[in-house]
Amino acid sequence: MSLHPQSAPPVPEETARIAQRAFRRGHPYLKLRDEFGPFFQDEAFQALFSPCGQPAEAPGCLALVTLLPFAEGLSDEQAADAVRSRIDWKYLLGLALDDPGFDKSVLSEFRARLVAGEAVLLLLETLLTAFRERGLVKARGQQRTDSTHVLAAIHRLNRLELVGETVRQVLDTLAVLAPAWLLAPADPAWRERYGRRFSDYRLPAGAKAREAFALTIGQDGVRLLTALAASDAPPALAALPEVAVLQQVWAQQYTREGEQVRWRPDDALPPVPERILSPHDPEARYGKKRDTAWVGYKLHLTETCDPERPRLITDVQTTAALDDDGRVLPTIQAALSARGLLPAKQLVDAGYAEAAHLVSSQEQYQIELVGPQPQDTSWQARAGKGFAAGQFQVDWEQQQVTCPGGKQSQRWGEGEENGRTVLHVYFARPDCQAGALRADCTRAQQQGRHLTLPTQAGYEALRAARERSGSKAFAAAYAARAGVEGTHSQAVRRCGVRQCRYVGEAKTHLQHVLTAAAIDLVRVGDWLMGRRPAATRVTPFAQLAAVPS
Repeated sequence: MSLHPQSAPPVPEETARIAQRAFRRGHPYLKLRDEFGPFFQDEAFQALFSPCGQPAEAPGCLALVTLLPFAEGLSDEQAADAVRSRIDWKYLLGLALDDPGFDKSVLSEFRARLVAGEAVLLLLETLLTAFRERGLVKARGQQRTDSTHVLAAIHRLNRLELVGETVRQVLDTLAVLAPAWLLAPADPAWRERYGRRFSDYRLPAGAKAREAFALTIGQDGVRLLTALAASDAPPALAALPEVAVLQQVWAQQYTREGEQVRWRPDDALPPVPERILSPHDPEARYGKKRDTAWVGYKLHLTETCDPERPRLITDVQTTAALDDDGRVLPTIQAALSARGLLPAKQLVDAGYAEAAHLVSSQEQYQIELVGPQPQDTSWQARAGKGFAAGQFQVDWEQQQVTCPGGKQSQRWGEGEENGRTVLHVYFARPDCQAGALRADCTRAQQQGRHLTLPTQAGYEALRAARERSGSKAFAAAYAARAGVEGTHSQAVRRCGVRQCRYVGEAKTHLQHVLTAAAIDLVRVGDWLMGRRPAATRVTPFAQLAAVPS
C-alpha cells in the first residue's frame, strides 16, 4: 500500500447542518472537532507505507477511527458500521453523509502497521501535544501512577494440556505450510491424539495414567523435532515461531536422554517468570498480587491529577505479570521526561516507592515521589521486642554499624539485589553468640547478624519517608492517589482493558496505548462539554448518617 498525503478537508456543510440539528445541546465529538480540527495528519504516518502500490485509506482518518472502538467498547465490524451510519462520527472525522467508509479489515491492517513501524505511541503523543498546546495538560504538575492486572487472550492450561496443545499447534501449522512433508514423520495415532483441542475432561484420570500420557506426548514432540532438524527437512520449517515454542516447552517440561524423555517433577520446573504457560501466547506469564492470581500481563498507567484540569493519561507501560512495580518506575519517568511532561509530585503506591527511587526521582528528575513506605518485615520488627535494622547505628564515613548491644560490625561490602545496589553488613559470630541479647537479635546458629541496607542516600530517604507517612499532612497529600482506581475502572468497564484483545506483549501494549488515548479523547470531550470529574459518590444512607441529629 502506498500513501499520498492529503490535507484534511473541513466538515462538509450538509454533515455539519444535520449534526447541529441532531445534537442541539452539543456533543463531545462535535466539540472536539470544533476545538481541535482533525487531530492527525496523513504526513505523520508516511514512514509506515511503501512509496509505491495501491493507494491506502487516509491514515489521519484511520488513526482517529482506530481510537473510537476503544472509547466505546466496539469491535472492528461495529466501528466500520459506525463510520458509515453515525452522524457524530462523520462530523468528528469530517466525512460526507454519503461517504461509504471502508472494510473492517483496514483497521487491523493499520494497527499491524503501527506495531511493525514501532509507532505504537504516535497516536497518544499526538493527542497529548494537542492538549498541551491548549493548556489542558502541563508539566511540573501532579501525577499519579498505579498498575492493574490484564488477562491474556488464552485459556489457562495444566501441564498436560500445555504439552499437548503445543504439539497440536505445530502440527496444524505444518499441515498448512508443508502438508506433503508432514506425512512422513507423522504417526497414524496422531490424528486421534492431536485432532482436536486438549481439554482436561478428556485426559486420563489417574496420576500414573497422566504421567504415561505425558511421556507419550513427550516422545511425539522429540520425534517431530528430530524430523525438523533432519537434512531433508525444509530449512524454513525449523525457524517457525511455533517450533521455537515447542523446543522451549520441551526443555522446561521434560529432561532428555538421547531420544528418551522424562517428565519433570513439579519441584524441578524452571522459575515461574521463565515458564511458558500456553503455546497460544508464549509471552503471557503467571502473576500474583495479594489474593489475585492470573496469567497475562500488567498494565501501568500514569495520569495527571491537577484539580483545575482534566485527568489525562500521560504514560502507558505493559510488562510481564510478575514484574516488580519498582522496576518500571524509572522507565515511566524517562518516558515522561522525553515528552516534556515530568510532574513535580508523583503519587504512587508502596510497590513503586522504593528507597532508591525516592533518591533517583529527586536527583535525576526533581520529582517528589510520594508513597507509603513498607515497614520493616523482619521477624525482629514483627515481634515488637527484637532488634530490627532501624535500631542499629550506622557510621557511613567509617563504614561501620553498631548494634543495640554495643557490638560493632566486622565486615561491610556492596552487593546487588534485584538489580539494585545494596550494602551487606556482617557481625562477628562470637559477638552475637556470646551476647545476652542474642535471642532478640538473630536466630542464626553458624554466623553472626547480617544486615542488608540501601545506600546512604536511600537509607536516609527511607527513614524520613517512614516518619512522614504516619502524619496527617502525608495522608492529605496522598489522598489524591486513590483517584487512579477510577481510571482503572473506566479502562476495564468502558474499554475492556482487563481482557487482552490480541496475543503477545507487543500487540497487548498497542491495545493499552490505544485505550489510554481513547480515554484521554473522551475526557477532553467531556471537559469541553462542561462536565467535571465528580467527587467520590456518597450513598444516600451515608449522607443521612452524616447529618447531626
